[in-house]
Amino acid sequence: MHDENRDADSLHTGHHVDGRGPALFSARTLMDHEVYNLNEESLGDIKELMLDTVSGKIRYAVLSFGGFLGMGEKLFAVPWSALKLDTEYKRFVLDLEADRLKSAPGFDSDDWPDMADAAWARDINDYYGIKADRPTDTVAYM
Repeated sequence: MHDENRDADSLHTGHHVDGRGPALFSARTLMDHEVYNLNEESLGDIKELMLDTVSGKIRYAVLSFGGFLGMGEKLFAVPWSALKLDTEYKRFVLDLEADRLKSAPGFDSDDWPDMADAAWARDINDYYGIKADRPTDTVAYM
């Protein structure tokens, strides 16, 4: 069976975490999932996941925000641990006001930052209130 023939909801596997959803997801399943804030405002959707090839952990979700039909959109690398999975609505939640995301450090699709740069990572983690020693391999559930 080819991946393109799979139902998106069937791409998660494994045990459920305390009744809150699957413990493992296919990366493809997470692509294009919407991200909302606590005020029910849309903050965009997940376009990419950035993996740490040394640890094998997800470090960032790259969100697209703004623009129309892909034109003028801005991308943001959000620390994975800043996102919470909302299993009821099948989306992610980021505790951040829309205006704060608009002024977050972002980039264009043709000019990505060096996400392996320690200074860049520290600045991004600080912006989203993530402590450097906080694990980035799990996502919290609502």
